[in-house]
Amino acid sequence: SSLCYLGLQKLQHRGEEGAGIVAAGGDGKLKSVTGLGLVADVFGDPSRLASLPGPAAIGHVRYSTAGAAASLRNVQPFLAGYRFGQVAVAHNGNLVNYQALRSKLEARGSIFNTTSDTEVILHLISTSLSRPLLARICDACERLAGAYSLLFLTADKLFAVRDPHGFRPLVLGRLPNGAVAFASETCALDLIDAAYEREVEPGEVVMVDRRDMSVSSACLVPRLPRRACVFEHIYFSLPNSVVFSHDVHERRTAFGRALAEESPAPGADVVIPVPDSGFYAALGFSRESGLEFQQGLIRWHYSGRSFIQPTQAIRDLAVKLKLAPVRGVIRGKSVVVVDDSLVRGTTSSKIVRLLRDAGAREVHMRIASPPVVGSCLYGIDTPSDGELISNRMDLEGVRREIGSDSLAFLSLDKLHGIYGEEAGDYCDACFSRKYPVLPTLPEPAAEFDEE
Repeated sequence: SSLCYLGLQKLQHRGEEGAGIVAAGGDGKLKSVTGLGLVADVFGDPSRLASLPGPAAIGHVRYSTAGAAASLRNVQPFLAGYRFGQVAVAHNGNLVNYQALRSKLEARGSIFNTTSDTEVILHLISTSLSRPLLARICDACERLAGAYSLLFLTADKLFAVRDPHGFRPLVLGRLPNGAVAFASETCALDLIDAAYEREVEPGEVVMVDRRDMSVSSACLVPRLPRRACVFEHIYFSLPNSVVFSHDVHERRTAFGRALAEESPAPGADVVIPVPDSGFYAALGFSRESGLEFQQGLIRWHYSGRSFIQPTQAIRDLAVKLKLAPVRGVIRGKSVVVVDDSLVRGTTSSKIVRLLRDAGAREVHMRIASPPVVGSCLYGIDTPSDGELISNRMDLEGVRREIGSDSLAFLSLDKLHGIYGEEAGDYCDACFSRKYPVLPTLPEPAAEFDEE
């Protein structure tokens, strides 16, 4: 559980609403600790981690895409008992047929304790008629649609599963003592000195026997066309991770170079990133354009979680606390600001205003991804289509709204060009509205006759 805790710390950027660990003790029982807040907050009391002894554990940081965000009952891993013992599950992704599955299960008598899509997986395992657990997991996953990278823990085994499209990342590593580790990103493996071996393949189930650390693999379902989430490279993953077999920082640098080729800013003096995820794209833009690269915005990492503020003035002060301009870099300059993406536009407009207040002569916004015009269905918590600024306005409308002197996005064609022959292996539905798997709506509930 200590190594699991460290891995969760490294993956904190993937979810800040809650965290939890389930450990398999030497007595054969699974024990759980979950809580709301950051990993360090949940396990700040040393006794909480000490209550999770044992040689195997799985952990999760919550980033809500289904279910109420601030609800302890929705914090994973989920731990359940069924007729053959205990099983815990941790899930990264989003099921697009969750409501349909839940409606069917409830109609057959299932009772749900959470509003999370992950709980249906446990119900499907429990109601499966197959044996052993591996077969039950396969039965359950064959009924799932959408994005899922899953870890299951029992008293003596660990299972890792990835959906047939491979939407979300999941990697396998091995510690110096031979123990096996799984994680969403390789940065977590690096922290605990686990050597990265490979991705869990789309549609694959990997089973680890705790007794001898033997690893076996099975094909969950026939592999479907690969659709890895391109937003992992653009924004979500840490730059020091290897995701979908690519170094994230190299992908972002390439996005920035392509952006400079496509939409240069003649006459600009300096290129600055929006920290932190815009750093490597800005570096690529600088290298391609020949403009000076400077850290013109400093991010304050200790401002805590965001809350709804009562007035616009207070909200603006909160932005100034999180992002501070370096006036000596900005004053009197024509500044190119490179960000990874532009979603609602609210943050970009505040950054433009912040730079103008700091003395920038011109502010040119460059976005190292295409315009976001569709909500993600597969595990990135993007707003509804109506809240996406590029879905509501054309390029000039967005530029006026955020107040910059110019605005340009990386085109979808240019993004595809960076990936070359692999372009078709990535999901870009948030940019193209081409969704690989569509939601399944629940069937109308049967009405009961009143006597």
